Amino acid sequence: MPKTFPFPQDLRDAQLALHEARAVCEEYARTLPWSAEPLPGWEGEKQLHSGFRSGKADSPGYTPEQAVQVAEYRARVLELSATVMTHPYWATLTDDVVAARMALKHAHEQPVEAGA
Repeated sequence: MPKTFPFPQDLRDAQLALHEARAVCEEYARTLPWSAEPLPGWEGEKQLHSGFRSGKADSPGYTPEQAVQVAEYRARVLELSATVMTHPYWATLTDDVVAARMALKHAHEQPVEAGA
């Protein structure tokens, strides 16, 4: 059974917000062209045994609105990452810091312990 840690609620909330912000950013990125800047497409060589031919269509690049939105999402992810990484809770641990940081990533899947 994995070790549990008494994470403060504000740290749990920040980590959950980070998960959500990262998911929103990644979902938005899937709707964008493959390159932020306009670039020509390409077609690779036909693979010997499979016949697969890799390639990309021309990329129109991001619109100014898309570039602003990506920057906002990335800034939010960076802000939340800094909040989680510099939280005062980490200074209270003397060992198992790596295990605690890994456990925090899944803390939203566990019920909040009484007294935590």
